[in-house]
Amino acid sequence: MNSNSGNSNAFSTTSTTARRRGRRAALIAGLVAATALPLAITASAEATSVGPTAGTAAFRSVSGQPSNSVSRIADFYGAYIDAQSGPGEGGNLVTELRKYYVDADYLTQIEAWEDANHADGVLRAQNVPAKWTVTDNGKADHSEAVVTLTWGDTTTTKIVVDMNRDHEIIHIGDKGIGSK
Repeated sequence: MNSNSGNSNAFSTTSTTARRRGRRAALIAGLVAATALPLAITASAEATSVGPTAGTAAFRSVSGQPSNSVSRIADFYGAYIDAQSGPGEGGNLVTELRKYYVDADYLTQIEAWEDANHADGVLRAQNVPAKWTVTDNGKADHSEAVVTLTWGDTTTTKIVVDMNRDHEIIHIGDKGIGSK
């Protein structure tokens, strides 16, 4: 009987060890699945994220040409807003951007508008917008674009910017030069 009880203990020990190994394997498999599943879902989402609605997974691109008036207006507003948003509210950079992009005769009109309205004549506002969009508005003997400024509370303001063939801004206002 003694040998039988020895066999019983051997069976019990073997059975317990097998169950522990089985539990360990199940636990490891569960951990692997719990870790791998979200990674697989993320990888799948990133792989299928193509196009403008992809969010952060897609790379954005911005293009322009110095010979294109709409590009130049967008470049000006981008640099101008960046300068105004920076430390010291742009200082000399704002002045230099105005000199470079705005026709000298029209620059005096902007300054007169600013004195009369106590606001920035390029932005037509006292604050700096959170973002901007520039859209082509047609051509005649000059180029015209609509600049949409989006403010922190998501309200928008539209201004019309006219540029001559020498790529200088010659008008900023509610309506373009050609409007009646």
